[in-house]
Amino acid sequence: MMNRVMALLWRATYLRYLAASVVALGVDVSLFLALQASGMPVALLSALSYSAGILVHWLISSRLVFAGDLRAIGIDRARQQALFLLSAFAGLLITVAIVSLAVQFGLDARLAKLVAVAASFQATYLLRAKIVFA
Repeated sequence: MMNRVMALLWRATYLRYLAASVVALGVDVSLFLALQASGMPVALLSALSYSAGILVHWLISSRLVFAGDLRAIGIDRARQQALFLLSAFAGLLITVAIVSLAVQFGLDARLAKLVAVAASFQATYLLRAKIVFA
């Protein structure tokens, strides 16, 4: 029974995307926290850590989440990768803007990062599901 429920849940694209995002987020947040002690500006920290998460997310999304919609190697795949990267940049802009503005208003960078993660997640999922892998 439990295996059947898990199999049904795994078939849901949104849940697979959520799992991929959790892994990519782990990379993102770990790097963010590790670099925070370096004294780098928080906007740069957010950009660097988010970028590392982008690479991890592409690998998981294209192979597990939207595998049936992955284009063949060639111009179509390059276009899809470019669109994925553009969706990631949209998420990056959301992340950097939220973290930077929140810190300017006195919020802790870690709390700001959590808010940015939620906003970026929804935006990138919609872009990827409706445009990149459509």
